[in-house]
Amino acid sequence: MPPLGHRITVEQGSAHVRVERDGQVLAESRRPLLLHETGLPVRYYLPPEDVRTELLTPSPTRTHCPFKGDASYWSLPGGPEDVAWAYPEPKPEVAGIKDHFCFYDTQVEDAQ
Repeated sequence: MPPLGHRITVEQGSAHVRVERDGQVLAESRRPLLLHETGLPVRYYLPPEDVRTELLTPSPTRTHCPFKGDASYWSLPGGPEDVAWAYPEPKPEVAGIKDHFCFYDTQVEDAQ
């Protein structure tokens, strides 16, 4: 159970979210999940179908969040490490983000 005052909500969004690295589009979606967490910026979790997973390689990095679960990370071959993460088995409270990708650098094109 989250500590008093800590809150996480997940909602379906419709913003046009685009992720680019060195001019190459890594992901583009109009159906992101918006994760709101106390004390953190809104994070956009993108469906795997909207991510160019063929451009990413699994990273050995793993982290644990007491509120969301264990995260796995992905890197760009020969490029930056750990550019994205996902929760393969998230906690029940945020089950909707399962296998969705979240990137450190996202650009929201519009809020339509």
